[in-house]
Amino acid sequence: MGVPAFFRWLSRKYPSIIVNCVEEKAKECNGVKAPIDTSKPNPNEVEFDNLYLDMNGIIHPCTHPEDKPAPKNEDEMMVAIFEYIDRIFNIVRPRRLLYMAIDGVAPRAKMNQQRSRRFRASKEGMEAAEEKQKIRQEILAKGGILPPEEVKERFDSNCITPGTEFMDNLAKCLRYYIADRLNSDPGWKNLTVILSDASAPGEGEHKIMDYIRRQRAQPNHDPNTHHCLCGADADLIMLGLATHEPNFTIIREEFKPNKPKPCALCNQMGHEVKDCQGLPREKQGKHDQFADSLPIAEQEFIFIRLCVLREYLERELTMASLPFTFDFERSVDDWVFMCFFVGNDFLPHLPSLEIREGAIDRLVNIYKNVVHKTGGYLTESGFVNLQRVQMIMLAVGEVEDSIFKKRKDDDDNFKRRQKEKRKRMKRDQPSFIPGGQFSPQALGNRSSPQAISNPRQAAFEMRMHDRQNSTTSSSPNTSLNSDGSPSLAGGIKRKAEDSDSEPEPEDNIRLWETGWKQRYYKNKFDVDASDEKFRRKVVQSYVEGLCWVLRYYYQGCASWNWYYPFHYAPFASDFEGIADLPSDFEKGSKPFKPLEQLMGVFPAASGNFLPPTWRKLMTDPESSIIDFYPEDFAIDLNGKKYAWQGVALLPFVDERRLRAALEEVYPDLTPEESRRNSLGGDVLFVGKHHPLCDFIVEQYKTKNTEPVDIPPELCHGIQGKLTLNENAVLPDQPVESPVPMLRDLTQNSAVSISFKDPQFDEDFVFKAIVLPGAKKPAPVLKPGDWEKTNNDGRPWRPQLGFNRDRKPVHLDQSAFRTLGHTMPRERGMPGMYANAVPLGTYGSPYTRPLMSGQQQIPKLLSNLRPQESWRGPTPLFQQTPQRTAGATPLLAWNRMLQSQNQFQPNQYQGLGGPMNYPHRPEDRMDRGRQV
Repeated sequence: MGVPAFFRWLSRKYPSIIVNCVEEKAKECNGVKAPIDTSKPNPNEVEFDNLYLDMNGIIHPCTHPEDKPAPKNEDEMMVAIFEYIDRIFNIVRPRRLLYMAIDGVAPRAKMNQQRSRRFRASKEGMEAAEEKQKIRQEILAKGGILPPEEVKERFDSNCITPGTEFMDNLAKCLRYYIADRLNSDPGWKNLTVILSDASAPGEGEHKIMDYIRRQRAQPNHDPNTHHCLCGADADLIMLGLATHEPNFTIIREEFKPNKPKPCALCNQMGHEVKDCQGLPREKQGKHDQFADSLPIAEQEFIFIRLCVLREYLERELTMASLPFTFDFERSVDDWVFMCFFVGNDFLPHLPSLEIREGAIDRLVNIYKNVVHKTGGYLTESGFVNLQRVQMIMLAVGEVEDSIFKKRKDDDDNFKRRQKEKRKRMKRDQPSFIPGGQFSPQALGNRSSPQAISNPRQAAFEMRMHDRQNSTTSSSPNTSLNSDGSPSLAGGIKRKAEDSDSEPEPEDNIRLWETGWKQRYYKNKFDVDASDEKFRRKVVQSYVEGLCWVLRYYYQGCASWNWYYPFHYAPFASDFEGIADLPSDFEKGSKPFKPLEQLMGVFPAASGNFLPPTWRKLMTDPESSIIDFYPEDFAIDLNGKKYAWQGVALLPFVDERRLRAALEEVYPDLTPEESRRNSLGGDVLFVGKHHPLCDFIVEQYKTKNTEPVDIPPELCHGIQGKLTLNENAVLPDQPVESPVPMLRDLTQNSAVSISFKDPQFDEDFVFKAIVLPGAKKPAPVLKPGDWEKTNNDGRPWRPQLGFNRDRKPVHLDQSAFRTLGHTMPRERGMPGMYANAVPLGTYGSPYTRPLMSGQQQIPKLLSNLRPQESWRGPTPLFQQTPQRTAGATPLLAWNRMLQSQNQFQPNQYQGLGGPMNYPHRPEDRMDRGRQV
């Protein structure tokens, strides 16, 4: 979601919502990793029912990662995606449902943002490549040393869009992966798996929310279902709150800013491409082969507990002496609605509301002051009361002028402090720092010092370097002749980059000065502020957008065709007379087809993903829609400092003109391209041990072509329609691997079938309430948790796992000494215990192998659960393919893994309780709900 810094603000204001994930690591023996038994209780001491994967948040980091080398080809990308899903599954361990949702064709309101991102990515990629090549040539011309340039095809991340061959292949790979896991992993034994690939229209997270809404409306739904949603977008927090489910958790990667990255030219750390000088790397110490290698560390995950966020909001939003009955659920909906004003994927944020300036807190305070006059809440089940919203916005408009002036003062104060800091650092830095063998060493380094070689020559070079620096610095504005004597030609003007002030983008609006509204509308919209009719049009479109977005979050897509037709937002003070504006949308609208969406969001540089005749429409000067694909476009910084924060001024796509142009090239599509251009649906998978398996197999045997209802008692209360699938996974039929490095499934017992959510009338309203029978989770926050720093003044740290009474493990001095003597000395400081893994616990590749007669170190981390032997077959994508002759004979350990063909007796086999939901290993309230 387009809310920069929202999660950072939320986690700082409500720190107890964050919980660090406890992850059980796979053990390794003789180079073979033993798979983790995910059917065991969750080490986080909470049991989840449903896991939802927003797959685009997985696909992007796996295909073009930032913190490690990128995969070499598409096959490696698929395996990386499989491993990522496995890791999430190991942490969460759902017991009922796994729902994988890939972004399909988006609503038109979202396509404008997708178009901006893809055009910007293409432009920045080409500019970065040109700049890199230019700097490379300059360095080589000066005699610099650079490694040979790699001839490597750049991966165009724009292919992660519905309708491309990449997304079609990904869907095939995921079907293979699901079948493999249902056949081999005991943790998947009684699991229902739903795959909604890119052919199903809708954004991934909104397809997930639509599924939850429709299941909640069924009589057999369990109101105490514990949901876990995986994704990094900020809007997932608002979407989770909008469900009003009491047990909703989000899992995401822990964001660690300022990760070190090597220079793209010389592969050395410590500088960027623009600062590269092509210098050879100096050897730092005897063992510095790892000096410039990226630190090998797995990305860690965190949980965001929305039930704890609800506790925070209940305390903050509760209001006394209201003229109407206070309803916490309605106030949560209003809080979600107010968050839309600071930014979202469909509307630009209001100029006076910046989240970094406390905009949400300001809105909440105004809301609490004005709600006594409104007579009720702003929203109800996704529908907006515009008369009450007008009162809130006009109250914001009254303080807009002071907000702009304070923003200017804060910005000036920040620049002044930065200037003083630069002067202080420049004044305090030493005039000369020796390098090479005389370079300063960190205190506490226990490595033996190196012998000094040729000290006379080194000392001479240091003196000459110091003399040259002192000569040039003594008179910075005096030019020198070739012999070093001062020149009489006059002073040299200091370069701009040596000055203390950084160049600032020109701001023609000057919101802090009188007349800001007139300048804003003249510069941004090219109209006079006195043009009331145009301002009214902008405000009306923005109000329609607010109504559309809230409806999208609570009821589903109100219109596939609506979009905000401007690049900028109006002012809060312009929201006058909005109570009478219409907020209805056309019914029966249909989404774009996949290839049509590609034509609407792709730049011409990504046209290789389209059919040839379609691609020609992007580049042919005679094309009727050539103006949709500018080669270059302006980026308005709009008061920001960096280009990525600016507004890409792209022309909006006219849907009628686009469709008219495509009618001429539609006959050129091949059958395969026509298949990829069609809209699809969801597919449901189960294994042979699932109660629903026999029911589905019977449908295929009878060749029943009519949709049938799912018996809820056979599928954890899930309801919907099932229809036969043409490309189904069927028992006793092999499943071909789409990845050459992975083997086919020759003994398959899983089955798949097309699935469709329960359908409702177009006018049906999903109620935004807590369902009857839902049990409120036990309170988590304590009195000290209301403070921002509640750890005796020390920085707050998230707890580990869901049990806050868990006792942390402490190592005494003898344990540290033991680790210091046994840890390898090749890297880091010998004898020091820093980020080291105990032997036998995680199977770290950096631990020293035991010598003959040496005792194994006792397990020091007592909170880790002992892992029993794996009794199921090894997942196929972790086995070595054996398609070629002359394969290496299997080791004894590997033979043992592959010889076990029976599932471990599963403690979740029995069904019981109301609606026959599976029992958990511990009581739901005593263990599974310790949140």
